[in-house]
Amino acid sequence: MPNEIPAPTSPQSFTEDAVLNGRVRLRQPVAGYRAGMDAALLAAACDAKPGDRVIEAGCGVGGALLAAAARRSGARFVGLERDPAAVDLARGNVALNDLADRVEIFGGDVERGFRALGLPVFDAVISNPPFFDDPGALRAPAPEKAGAWMADGGLAAWTAFCLKAVREGGTITLIHRTDRLVDILSLLSPKAGSFRIRPIAPFADVPAKRVVVRAIKTGKAPLVLLPPLVLHDREGTGHSAAAEAILRGDAALGWG
Repeated sequence: MPNEIPAPTSPQSFTEDAVLNGRVRLRQPVAGYRAGMDAALLAAACDAKPGDRVIEAGCGVGGALLAAAARRSGARFVGLERDPAAVDLARGNVALNDLADRVEIFGGDVERGFRALGLPVFDAVISNPPFFDDPGALRAPAPEKAGAWMADGGLAAWTAFCLKAVREGGTITLIHRTDRLVDILSLLSPKAGSFRIRPIAPFADVPAKRVVVRAIKTGKAPLVLLPPLVLHDREGTGHSAAAEAILRGDAALGWG
């Protein structure tokens, strides 16, 4: 069992949740941005091999990062996060799950660029970039969620970071809104290619609202559009069998 770690000293309220069928314990704020399905899917999409080094751009409190580390026990992980309160929680979550030997949290801003970290390039980068970059395009989020929802430098800053963060032949895996797919592909090209796209649909009979995009830096293979992952069945009240298997850690998202 992981060691008992004292709760963060911040006055902000938080909960401690079990994710990945209890394999990961996650402390996260009650009022701030909380890891959910997107984080679970991003972790399940990480296909790092033993010995690989993986960085997550914008790791928050570590929801996707720690689940990916639990899934890929032979890989090493670094999380980058600009919000000091989230950095504090993420570091506590690393210790809470006894993963300090393989997971490290850096405080820093994606929009400053990868080179500002002074780290060697990685084998893979994963990220769930903020979904919006135009404050006039939606009702302003609560202040404690603004950093997770609004990208000051736009999606371009996040894709530029990812491209610099990985070696040639390394992988870039992003989850984002479906309506930004064209932007993602254009921003990553031509420095990355061999795109594989997994749509994520709430039900089988409605359009996908999310896409998980995997690219290879300097990859040249044709783009592949994979079958969608359907999250819910109309006749049931919970997740589909495929989604439930991913949430429990019994299956990966898969790129085949």
